[in-house]
Amino acid sequence: MSFNLFWRDIRQYKYMGKNKVSFAWAFKEFIWPRKKIVLLGLVLIIFRSLSGLVLPYATKNLIDEIIPSKDMQALTSLLIVVCLAILIQSVTSFSLTRLLSVEAQHLISLLRAKVQRKLLTLPISFFDNNKSGALVSRVMTDVEGVRNLVGTGLVQLIGGTFTAIISLVILIKINAIMTFFVLVPVAIFAVIALKAFGYIRPIFRVRGKINAEVTGRLTETLNGVRVIKGFNAEEQENSTFEKGVERLYLNVKKSLTATALMTSSSTLLLGLASAGIMGMGGYFIMNNTMTYGDFVSFTLFLGFMIAPIVQMSNIGSQLTEAMAGLDRTEELMNMTEEDDPKVRTVKLDKITGNIIFENVSFSYEESKEVLHHISFEAPAGSVTALVGSSGSGKSTIAGLAATFLNPTSGRVTLDKIDLSTVNLSSYRSNLGVVLQDDFLYEGTIRENILFAKTNATEEQLLNAVKGAYVSEFTDRFEEGLDTVIGERGVKLSGGQRQRISIARALLADPKVIILDEATSNLDTESESYIQKSLHILMKDRTTFVIAHRLSTIQQANQILVIEKGSIVERGKHQELIDKKGRYFDLYTYQSRI
Repeated sequence: MSFNLFWRDIRQYKYMGKNKVSFAWAFKEFIWPRKKIVLLGLVLIIFRSLSGLVLPYATKNLIDEIIPSKDMQALTSLLIVVCLAILIQSVTSFSLTRLLSVEAQHLISLLRAKVQRKLLTLPISFFDNNKSGALVSRVMTDVEGVRNLVGTGLVQLIGGTFTAIISLVILIKINAIMTFFVLVPVAIFAVIALKAFGYIRPIFRVRGKINAEVTGRLTETLNGVRVIKGFNAEEQENSTFEKGVERLYLNVKKSLTATALMTSSSTLLLGLASAGIMGMGGYFIMNNTMTYGDFVSFTLFLGFMIAPIVQMSNIGSQLTEAMAGLDRTEELMNMTEEDDPKVRTVKLDKITGNIIFENVSFSYEESKEVLHHISFEAPAGSVTALVGSSGSGKSTIAGLAATFLNPTSGRVTLDKIDLSTVNLSSYRSNLGVVLQDDFLYEGTIRENILFAKTNATEEQLLNAVKGAYVSEFTDRFEEGLDTVIGERGVKLSGGQRQRISIARALLADPKVIILDEATSNLDTESESYIQKSLHILMKDRTTFVIAHRLSTIQQANQILVIEKGSIVERGKHQELIDKKGRYFDLYTYQSRI
């Protein structure tokens, strides 16, 4: 079963192949803007390569000239030159790491910020269809491979090529026959390596996808640990995670097989070449056509030519992994933003808040319509309540009013302006939301309320705290508003978390407010306090309220009863009670409860 999952991932990659980024694109995007640093790195690695070639030359002179002549002065000079060459190698190696590795890490941090910024421009539907942990992997892991482009990887590849070419020229000069003999296995190895890189790249791309899925599942598990323990579902989660890491293992195994093939090929081919060189060198020395110094020098230069080639295979593998990660990153960066400047051209200044739904239909999936020809007006400063069964479409209507969604047909207007043409930032600066999932950041109560308006005065903050009756429980805390609430507010009750969310919306002082089950987690006493407060604070604000507890919406200007994506009743509380229709049924049922 696991192998089937692995091959499914490979097949999925084939369909994504058209999105592969090219090295030319990566060069233009990442290397060229840093051309001065990369060029300096190339200069340093050339100096390092040239200084490394001093030792083979010195060895030939030592064996063929200095030792036979017993010239101590020449020996001293030779040692000084060798030591200087070693010093240059050390300094250039340090400088390379300090220069390029640091710049690569800087680029990674910039890319992470860029990808995260792009993520927050994508529509709500994108986040509905992707796990948060998987998206974290896209931000944190996929971009890391770029260090092999700007860091020492690419420069070492170029520097290694430079060293190999110089060494090849010198080897030909020493003995052309022996050099040709070596080039045959090297050429075979190069062909194998190129084939392997083409094979590995899709594996690396799929690995990124699997890694994101496994990370996403792990994040969900940790966030839902209370539910998991409450239902004794630890083994179920362990099994799911084990299947994910097995898929990851099979992917890594596949790439390791290809890498091992390259390594073993290089060991075999170059080992056979070395054995052949020993035989040929011995033959030429015995026939006095090659000196001992030439043979030792040839062997050392051969190492300088082969070592970069073997190193290139490793660096090539790293670059292939980097390109696979960039494939996924660029795929994300090319997605259409929610606030498309070509479409959303209208920037709002001051708004009145008159919202009209004109024959609006909406589908999450093609041919599965969830709203059917919805039409109503929410006048500026009015309260519109949306009631109905679960899944009837209430939250979808609220999402359309908040511009989280766009109508499939029809239109939603604000002050006679089509919301689909409005710049989202200019609209949402006038929008406040309190959702059923009352999300809070880890931090203090003060920080969570100020999230809506970081530049708010202390007086504005305290007014919001008082209006949402947050002070009713913070006064009992030793640290008051500076109490740390834990991840997602885990140290607070549901009602306390909800009141912080309401205070945050009140502090934003918006013209349009969306309350999606905003009082669902409140006890009766807190709910009555907040209803009184909201009645005052909602004045001159257009408000949409979604509530299952119908006792909370009796003062709404209009109540819309939504069933199966359509408005089946509308009116004020008493009017709908008198009609004895669907609203009457819902209300009397709750009253009995």
